Amino acid sequence: MIDILGHLFDPLTLAAMVAGIGIVALLQNGGAHFARAFAALRPLVTADPARDRDAARAAMLRIDQVAQLRGLSCTDRVKTADPFLSEAARRLANCEKVEQFELWAAQALADRGQRHAAVRNVWLSVADAAPALGMAGTIIGLIGMFAAMDDPAKLGPSMALALLTTLYGVVIANIVAAPVAARLADLSERELAWQQEAVTRMLAIARRENAPLRRASIREVA
Repeated sequence: MIDILGHLFDPLTLAAMVAGIGIVALLQNGGAHFARAFAALRPLVTADPARDRDAARAAMLRIDQVAQLRGLSCTDRVKTADPFLSEAARRLANCEKVEQFELWAAQALADRGQRHAAVRNVWLSVADAAPALGMAGTIIGLIGMFAAMDDPAKLGPSMALALLTTLYGVVIANIVAAPVAARLADLSERELAWQQEAVTRMLAIARRENAPLRRASIREVA
C-alpha cells in the first residue's frame, strides 16, 4: 500500500497540471480576480459570519442610541472593527438625504456581491479546467503508449502519465476547487445577509430621525 501511494506523487506531472489549470483560470478571469481568489483562502478559514452578524447587531444598538440622543451626525462616533459597518456609519452621519445613503448602500452591497462572485468564479474555473486537462494528459499518455508498443519498457511511464493526470484532475476539481468555491459562496451569502440587515436598520433610523424635519417643513409650507 505504501509503495502504491509513493507512485501516486509525481512532482513534474503535478506541477504541469497545476500550471496548466492556473493559466486557464487566469485567462478566463483576469489577473486581478485571480490574485483575489488566492487572497480569499485566508478568510476562507478565519471568517465567521455569525460572529460578525452578532457584532453588527450590537453596534447597531449603539448607533440607534446615539442617533436618538445626539442625532444622525454623531453616529460615526460608534467604533466597529468591521470596515463595511464603519463606512456605513460614516456615510449615515454625513448624508444630507436618506436617499443618498440608500443609494450608496445599494451600490456598495451590489459591488461586494460582484467581487465575491468573481472570486468564486476563479475556483469554479479551476474545478472545470482540472478534469479537462487531466483528460488531455490521459490522451497524451495513451499516445505515448501506442507509440512505444515495440518497447515494453516504455509502456509503464506512459501509462502512469495517463492515469496520474486523470487522478490529479479529479482531486484538484472535487477535493480542492469545488469545496473552496462552495465555502466561498456560503460565506458570501451569509456576509451579505447581515450587511443588508445592518443597512436596513440604518435606513429605518435615518427615516425616523428625519421624520420630524419633514413634518416641520410641511407645516412651514402650509
